[in-house]
Amino acid sequence: MKIVITDAQTVFDEIVTAAPIYELGETKEFGLLKYDDVAESIKDAEVILCNKTVLDKNSLRLAKNLKYIGLFATGYNNIDIEYCRENGIAVCNAGSYSTNAVAQHTFALILEHFNNTAKYGKYVSDGKWKRSKTFSPFVYPLNELAGKTIGIVGLGSIGTAVAKIANAFEMKVIAYNRSQKNVEGVTQTDLDTLLRESDIVTVHCPLNDDSQNMFDKAAFEKMKRSALFVNTARGGVMVEQDLYRALKDGKIGGACIDTLAVEPMVEDCILMDAPNCIITPHIAWAPVETRQRLIDIVVENIKSFYRGERLNRVV
Repeated sequence: MKIVITDAQTVFDEIVTAAPIYELGETKEFGLLKYDDVAESIKDAEVILCNKTVLDKNSLRLAKNLKYIGLFATGYNNIDIEYCRENGIAVCNAGSYSTNAVAQHTFALILEHFNNTAKYGKYVSDGKWKRSKTFSPFVYPLNELAGKTIGIVGLGSIGTAVAKIANAFEMKVIAYNRSQKNVEGVTQTDLDTLLRESDIVTVHCPLNDDSQNMFDKAAFEKMKRSALFVNTARGGVMVEQDLYRALKDGKIGGACIDTLAVEPMVEDCILMDAPNCIITPHIAWAPVETRQRLIDIVVENIKSFYRGERLNRVV
């Protein structure tokens, strides 16, 4: 089979490579195709593998032999699903590959907010502890997670994993989900109640018409003034201007963000100037073990398709 990888540098490095994919057939690997170059680059492909490349009616128009699109991702909003359905092109995603990684990063952000580890590390490296009058200088506040209420928006695999960790920290766990789910240690509630009662609001829902701009001025105003907002889901679930204003005006206590509406971050991103805001560059999903698991899933999806099976099929 003829395989084209359109944005290899978003997945692979010197540790996690595309070698398992090359074993499947004639493979052409592009680092990061520009949209205008996609159509010509994939015209002979039978299989296209991508992460965030936009594959729509225009960019797919020359790919007359295309049978299959495989995603290095769970979300597939970059794929023209209707076009693929009309043209008999199978689409498979890689669901649940990053569950533990994203849950881990969520708590890395939460712990950084409440423990100020980086700030205290810099305090020491700057030589300030050497000049301290006490053995424990209370320069930055620290707070326990035990007893705090964490509100989880979206009880899929990641949200459920976050709940499990939160229970280990002896937190009160509440959640909002479109359907009722029975998750141990979690009390489901409506969104307004979650926003009102939570010390931490963490988002783990997919980006769709229901969640687009869910966290806007009205949502932030319902939260506690001390609340922490965490987004490791998709940038589109929040209105960045409204989050900035909520932080600037002290409407909420802080934010930890791993994803933005436009990535990489634009030069004039307003959140760069937001107080009490920690931003990481969309790396919650990216540990070495996680990316290797992702490649294994993508390879197995292709093998399954050619066996006539429907593993992780979206279309």
